[in-house]
Amino acid sequence: MKSDLARFGRGFVYAWNGICAAVREERNFRFHLCAAVYVFAAAWLAELDRQSVALLALCVFSMLGMELMNSAVERAVDKPDTTHWWSAGAAKDMAAGGVLATAVGTVVVGVCLFGRAETLRLLWARVTASPACILCWCVSLVAAYWFIFRFCKKENTNAEHKTQ
Repeated sequence: MKSDLARFGRGFVYAWNGICAAVREERNFRFHLCAAVYVFAAAWLAELDRQSVALLALCVFSMLGMELMNSAVERAVDKPDTTHWWSAGAAKDMAAGGVLATAVGTVVVGVCLFGRAETLRLLWARVTASPACILCWCVSLVAAYWFIFRFCKKENTNAEHKTQ
């Protein structure tokens, strides 16, 4: 019984390791993490009700899950032998299509929840409430850019040079 419990616990460790690997190595996953932070900040600023926030959370975590699955498929079928190259490409395209379908659904939910004029006015008023707020948002955008496009850049570059 103890070994069953230990194996069950190790499953969480493996899952966490996979998420950490995606943060280190997958730019699109980092983009979706940043987008999630901004979505939840907007939900808080717009004072969305609990059901709306729950719907946003479902969309956000579905999106992150799809991005993880897409990355897993890409890794699993990367550099197949010549007899399987078409199947590998199709699998990667289908996984990317799953991400796109989830993203479109998530955007539709976002437009439904945030797209009303009064909600947009409220968000704009709160984001531009003071020079400090504007500065905070600008700094957060710079930090998000760095996290998405520059995070772990040196490690990836070194790894690419080693494989060539």
